[in-house]
Parts: sequence; C-alpha cells; structure tokens
Amino acid sequence: MSSSSGELDERDLRILELLARNARMPYSEIARRLGVSDVAVMKRVRRLEQLGVIKGYTVVVEPERMGYRLVSLTGIDVEPEHLFPTLERLRAFEGVRYIAVTSGDHSIMTVIWARDSAEMAEVHERISRLPGVRRVCPAVILDVVKGFLVSMPTD
Repeated sequence: MSSSSGELDERDLRILELLARNARMPYSEIARRLGVSDVAVMKRVRRLEQLGVIKGYTVVVEPERMGYRLVSLTGIDVEPEHLFPTLERLRAFEGVRYIAVTSGDHSIMTVIWARDSAEMAEVHERISRLPGVRRVCPAVILDVVKGFLVSMPTD
C-alpha cells in the first residue's frame, strides 16, 4: 500500500496510467489488471483524489468536430505589472481554452480555438489590444502527433 505521506508507489502510478487512458474504466477492471481487489483500488483512487494527485475527471474532445477548425498555441508577452489583470481578462475570452503563466519565452501561454482564420485573427487582435500586452505570438497547430491538446474548460 502507498504511504500516507503522499508518496506514490508503482500501483498508484499504474492506476493513474489506466485512468489517464480511460477515466471511465471500472474499478473492477483496474483491480483485475493489477491483481488486487476493487476495494483496494477504490481506496487508492480516493486517496489520490484527497492528495490532489487526481484533480478531476474530464472529457477530451476533438475541436474540429465541434466546429473549431483552427487551434493555436499562443504566447503572450505582458508587462509585469499587467500580468494578473491580463490573466483575468483572458479568462473571459470565449475561444481561449487554456491559460498558463510561464517562465519561458512568453509570460503567458494559451490554447485558442477558432472556427476559421478570421475568428482566430480577431481573437489575437483583441488580445494584442489589452493593456500591457507587448506581443502576441501565435502558432497554429497543424497536427497533434502525441497526446491531446486540451480538454473542455470547466469555467
């Protein structure tokens, strides 16, 4: 059994791997694959949730099937004193699906969905007009080779 200190053992990691592939996998199936009881799996999952390792369960969607033909990873350079107000303003943008504060080339990285190039350009233009925004650096995704880009936003 994993320790109560928050350390994860091999079984915890395997449970996370299985749930990452299919969050709807029944505990009984996870238990069968791990060679443990479904009650043991339930306890481990509950503990992983309480520790904040599992933050939630979501649906991963295909943006194009929802009418969004373009997805961009967009870096945004912001004057430091405008960082937090800019983050709050970006949260209200309908097409902005993901926002992260970064230490890399840009202060903020976003994932933006748009129905067409005109809508994408309009979102980028609106972002560029926000107070304190110095530069908007979009990169339109041509193909996702591994993983998924982002799930549906929850707020």
